[in-house]
Amino acid sequence: MQKILDAIQADELDAIGSLPVPESYRGVTVHADEAGMFEGLASRDKDPRKSLHLDEVPVPELGPGEALVAVMASAINYNTVWTSIFEPVSTFKFLERYGKMSPLSKKHDLPYHVVGSDLSGVVLRTGPGVHAWKPGDEVVAHCLNVELEGPDGHNDTMMDSEQRIWGFETNFGGLAEVALVKSNQLMPKPKHLTWEEAASPGLVNSTAYRQLVSSNGAGMKQGDVVLIWGASGGLGSYATQFALNGGAIPVCVVSSQEKADIVRKMGAELIIDRSAEDYKFWKDENTQDPKEWQRFGKKIRELTGGEDPDIVFEHPGRETFGASVYVTRKGGTIVTCASTSGYMHQFDNRYLWMSLKRIVGSHFANYRESWEANRLIAKGLIHPTLSKTYALADTGQAALDVHRNAHQGKVGVLCLAPEEGLGVRDHEMRAKHLDAINRFRGV
Repeated sequence: MQKILDAIQADELDAIGSLPVPESYRGVTVHADEAGMFEGLASRDKDPRKSLHLDEVPVPELGPGEALVAVMASAINYNTVWTSIFEPVSTFKFLERYGKMSPLSKKHDLPYHVVGSDLSGVVLRTGPGVHAWKPGDEVVAHCLNVELEGPDGHNDTMMDSEQRIWGFETNFGGLAEVALVKSNQLMPKPKHLTWEEAASPGLVNSTAYRQLVSSNGAGMKQGDVVLIWGASGGLGSYATQFALNGGAIPVCVVSSQEKADIVRKMGAELIIDRSAEDYKFWKDENTQDPKEWQRFGKKIRELTGGEDPDIVFEHPGRETFGASVYVTRKGGTIVTCASTSGYMHQFDNRYLWMSLKRIVGSHFANYRESWEANRLIAKGLIHPTLSKTYALADTGQAALDVHRNAHQGKVGVLCLAPEEGLGVRDHEMRAKHLDAINRFRGV
């Protein structure tokens, strides 16, 4: 690995293909024999530092249509948190099912799972049938893993019957020194960003793009009022940028004055600090409070000049979903993913059916949507929201920060990159956007 890193650092990328691929590499893993370690604990008490290990593991065999990537940096997503606390199910069930699909996928079914669904790095090797990429290419990866052997995915690859999220429902993910991906996951690394900045948008940027902008999601248009929950977080920070960039009117919901300041710096003007307003959408564990929905809706209309949201960008789930359905305008859209506060949503259907509202489920993004989202990053129209970066050995702490919502934007992880700030190719473009790139840093 050191020779590979030396070649990357020396900008000798043409030599990468002639260097031997190591037999093993360091990767962040969970272990199948520990899947029951948190039984009996509440979700909030489960500690990713106890379940995430930094192991030396064998480099997987490279198959047709696949690529091995030397990972310079990665990032933390909620799916890594879910993997680490074995919720809602152990990911080893995913690996076992995938392993039965074909001889090529069998290698994923192991007693350890190398996690992570983001990366930036350099292509090491490509398998048979790969012509668009070669060793030495600087890349980022989106996390859609599809087979496309059936008809369902050929209009929208997210509809493929064998659609999976790499590093969550497959093995050999990005929180490692080497990752195995399908070659059609690769995209060009934005030249003005460092390794850690380039790695951080991937999953959440593409997810927010499909959820909000794409016709497969809410199909946002100019002038739409868009209510964005968690507007300074991993998903919300990109949704806020897409809304502002696309001529919509974001109403940003945050949970502190500090977070309000962040979205204000992004250009948002209509902000609700839900902690300061002390909204309590639930009277108790089983009973919601419609009066609080009404109070919340009134606050939105105060900010918008009397308008209700055309679109609600939903991802907290159980805690907020009833309020989201209520406040959406007649004929509006609630577009939902993730459910970080709980998957069992409850809402009053009268406010949905009688007002002709729509609930749209949205999950990650297809290859085209991911490519478009990455292109906007590369063009400097959307910017990374990286706030903090950890060493690979400290991934457990990074995941704990995300689990406890003690972070802003995205949390990055250095893999092979020995320090932050490396990998920039276009310094002139970087200088032009530096303030926006650094907006979340240190917050």
